[in-house]
Amino acid sequence: MSGGLVKHSVVISGHRTSVSLEPEFWQALQTLAKARGNSVNTEIGLIDANRGTANLSSAIRLAVLADYKSRLEPHGAGVA
Repeated sequence: MSGGLVKHSVVISGHRTSVSLEPEFWQALQTLAKARGNSVNTEIGLIDANRGTANLSSAIRLAVLADYKSRLEPHGAGVA
C-alpha cells in the first residue's frame, strides 16, 4: 500500500470539485463504477447524493468498503 493521497478532479451534477484518495481506493472506485456500468463521476454523484454530512472522500472510502464487504459476506449474514 502506498498510503499517499492523490487529488482527483471530478464533476458532480455539473459542478467541478476534487477528492483526495489513496491510489488503492481510487482504483477500487474505478472497478466499482465499471462493474455497475457507471462512469467514475456518475458513481461519485450517487455516493454524494447519499452521504449525508460525511466528507465526500470519506464517503467514497466507505462506499468502496461496503461494496467489498458485500462481496465477502454470505447473503443475509451480518457482521458480529
